[in-house]
Amino acid sequence: MLEARAVVVRADSGLAWVEARHDVSGCGTCQGKGCGSSKLSQMFCSNKKREFSVENPISAQVGDEVVIAIRDGAVWQGVKLVYVWPLAGLLAGSMAGFWLGAGDAAAALGALVGLLAGLSFARWGNESRRLAGGQPYIARRWQGS
Repeated sequence: MLEARAVVVRADSGLAWVEARHDVSGCGTCQGKGCGSSKLSQMFCSNKKREFSVENPISAQVGDEVVIAIRDGAVWQGVKLVYVWPLAGLLAGSMAGFWLGAGDAAAALGALVGLLAGLSFARWGNESRRLAGGQPYIARRWQGS
């Protein structure tokens, strides 16, 4: 599970808006160079103040320091949705267009159709992932030192 610290800035009806802490870089075991924890910290932490909407199953209140988590495998699922499915659709469409049509024009049209199909599948898959619990959530209150 990937985790990062944050502060709740707004909360209502099962959601919280959090602002990430800038002084963290993952779990500290590898100084942010190994697993994916540093990527989560980079996503939530930047020099700009950014707020993120996350699930709030612990009913955290404004001002609470919390730990934001993403379930194992959620990052890979996101990568598949954003890159793999559209690219696979593009390649499959171009090959099908080339084989079924009259050369390059058919391949280009097939690639466009395949890309749109891959993007549509990614959009549908993102909705399914969100409903299946693939979104960031507040895991617990920070018990910091």
